[in-house]
Formats: sequence, structure tokens, C-alpha cells
Amino acid sequence: MQLGLTTHILEPRVFSDDRGFFFESFNQRTFEEAVGVSPRFLQDNHSRSVKGVLRGLHYQLPPAAQGKLVRVTRGAIFDVAVDIRRSSPAFGDWVGYELSEDNFRQLWIPEGFAHGFLALTDVADVQYKATAYYAADLDRSIRWDDPDIGIDWSLDGITPIVSSKDASAPALAEAEVFD
Repeated sequence: MQLGLTTHILEPRVFSDDRGFFFESFNQRTFEEAVGVSPRFLQDNHSRSVKGVLRGLHYQLPPAAQGKLVRVTRGAIFDVAVDIRRSSPAFGDWVGYELSEDNFRQLWIPEGFAHGFLALTDVADVQYKATAYYAADLDRSIRWDDPDIGIDWSLDGITPIVSSKDASAPALAEAEVFD
């Protein structure tokens, strides 16, 4: 489902030739013009997953809610954001995009959204900038396969590899979310 203009896909200009490529992976001014906000990024994270790993849906509650700018530096993922703001007309709606080392896309996920992804390639390296530090006491999850959300992960008969934390996460209806 589309969430309107809340999440944003950013497609940087890539300069390629027979030597390789160059692009700006982050430029504050360009980001602000594209997204319309000026977040302060405080932490960079990097995860590596093997094909079939499904991480999420993760988020942090206020006062440590995180906005995330997600990109893939190796492989490909199906990246998902779910609106978990009860006051939003899009509450429970989701968007999903393929992000890869080849398409250079980045997904901006603002505060108030849960985030998850499925690794589509043998190895997927995901890097993201976060607007708040990790806070274990405010870290939360929602079940990746909650039928009320209905994310189409396009698993094609593959059983995803999920952590015990993610497998035991509550459904959206029982989760602590944003007002």
C-alpha cells in the first residue's frame, strides 16, 4: 500500500564508467530538499544477512524514536515500512521497495514507522543512518506476518529465517505504538 508522501525513496545520481562508479550516498541539503525535514543523524548501523533472513518489524518508542535512512551496499533486500501512528489515517498501511547495490535506492523511514526487510540475495549488507541512539528499553517489534497488516513478502514458498525475538513479537493490535 502507498503511504502518501511520508516515506520517500531517494535515487541518487550515479556516475558510472569502465572504472566503476561514484555517487554521494548522503548530502544534507539534497536530503532536506527531497524529504522536507532536517533530521540530525546520530548513529550509523550496518547489518549483514544471508538469503531468506527476515528482520523486523522493528522500531523504538519516544523519546528515542528513530527515523532511518536505509541503503544496501551489497546484494538486495525487500525493504518495508509500516505506519504505526494510531492517529494517522494510514495506520497499519505499509510500503515495500527493492533496495540493492545495483539500483542505489535509499528509503527514508520517519519516526512512527516500523521497519523490516527480507534478504533477497546470498548476502545482503544493509546500512542505515538513525536519528536516535539505540535504546534497549524502548526497542519494540511487531510480527512480520501479522495478517492485519498483510505485507506481501513474496516468499515464493521459502520459509524465512527469523530471530526468536521477531518470531515472538506481538501483532499490531497488541503492540505499543505511537499516538
